[in-house]
Amino acid sequence: MSEEILINFTPQETRVAVLQQGVVQELHIERTASRGLVGNIYLGRIVRILPGMQSAFIDVGLERTAFLHIADIWQARENSSERQIEKILHEGQSLIVQVIKDPIGSKGARLSTQISIAGRMLVYLPQEKHIGISQRIESESERETLRERITRLVPEDEKGGFIVRTMAENASDDEFSTDIAYLRKTCADLREKARISPPPCLLYQELSLGQRVLRDFVNPETARISIDSRENFQKLSVFAQEYTPAVLPLLEHYTGQRTLFDLHGVEEEIQKALARRVDLKSGGYLIIDQTEAMTTIDVNTGGFVGVRNFDDTIFKTNLEAAVTIARQLRLRNLGGIIIVDFIDMENEEHKAAVLEEFNKALASDHTRLTVNGFTNLGLVEMTRKRTRESLAHVLCEPCPTCDGRGEVKTARTVAYEILRELLREARQFNAREYRVLAGPAVIDLFLDEESQSLAMLCDFIGKTVSLQAEASYAPEQYDIVLM
Repeated sequence: MSEEILINFTPQETRVAVLQQGVVQELHIERTASRGLVGNIYLGRIVRILPGMQSAFIDVGLERTAFLHIADIWQARENSSERQIEKILHEGQSLIVQVIKDPIGSKGARLSTQISIAGRMLVYLPQEKHIGISQRIESESERETLRERITRLVPEDEKGGFIVRTMAENASDDEFSTDIAYLRKTCADLREKARISPPPCLLYQELSLGQRVLRDFVNPETARISIDSRENFQKLSVFAQEYTPAVLPLLEHYTGQRTLFDLHGVEEEIQKALARRVDLKSGGYLIIDQTEAMTTIDVNTGGFVGVRNFDDTIFKTNLEAAVTIARQLRLRNLGGIIIVDFIDMENEEHKAAVLEEFNKALASDHTRLTVNGFTNLGLVEMTRKRTRESLAHVLCEPCPTCDGRGEVKTARTVAYEILRELLREARQFNAREYRVLAGPAVIDLFLDEESQSLAMLCDFIGKTVSLQAEASYAPEQYDIVLM
């Protein structure tokens, strides 16, 4: 299946779309302002040690000092419960550290002294000796074969361990050797920089999205990588020439008049991937709801009528939905627990066929997932590993009007709330007059249908209530001013 990768660069963000047969299958976005620090390696300086917390604060040149716990000190890892941080480290000491958790709120980044550098096929662990295999490679014989191959390629007198990544299952010895050389060179470069640079200092920065595309996304089906920026095309060409030479012939600088994403319909797909409803070609549709705990996907027939009977309608809609859901999971990067509510099917053969089609569509997903069969309630439960923020979380934020509920109170509900609030205020304060400020819809209701309700309240509290429409107010927003 022919695959094309589009890379759109602006100073603010990098966007990547993966297309198969011209259809968008994956979207990746990295914003310059919010690029993570995880994986970055620094030469830091210890500014404070806290024996009570068995932790240290380290200046690595960021806005806030970073945090190192004794459990994350590699040398002390085996006996961390018996050793004391004040005997291992001292204030003013220089230390090579790696960020393992980004700063959140008022907390600084979390650090580790165990260094790891990711390559295309392997992850290099300079302080370790063992060779590990990704858990996603489940065949024991395959795991052992990969371990023997890496052991053979790494000279015995050379230090450092490796973890074989999932995508290395079908890698050649030449690809492994290239990766090993790249990782060792990167490690040697950062050690030399640490030797000649004063702390705090950035020694190694995790690859940008564009570079990770060349390292991780390219596969035998990739026919072309189109880049719409001359400057970044040149940068990626230099990177490819040094680290991923096999990818170099695939790079292409796009110079057309139309924007790259518009030309291939990617902008439209991004908008669709943010919508709650996804229409199916048959006339059916999906409703996708993403919550904190899980994502639910509901399949509906809509206006689709089968050629023979209703069972046929349901079966065909579910088959189409299975393929569409698999694509939407990749496009939206939905992770965690996912519940799919296919339309109820009585026929067990139809259920088996839909589940088979679903698993087949999910097979091309690079992210680790598990799919269970139909439950007694007719639901399909699955999990998909969270590798990064979902598309909606990257591009959107909860609605300030409804606070993420997806609904707002009716004007009548708000009007009745105001009447109750006026009664409370009248019992607490002896104001001369009350003024209600609210949205136009609420004020219109008080002037028309609910005018008698407001008049009755005014008589009851013995005070005048004036109304003021505020066009800038949200549907649920109102204020009561004591005059």
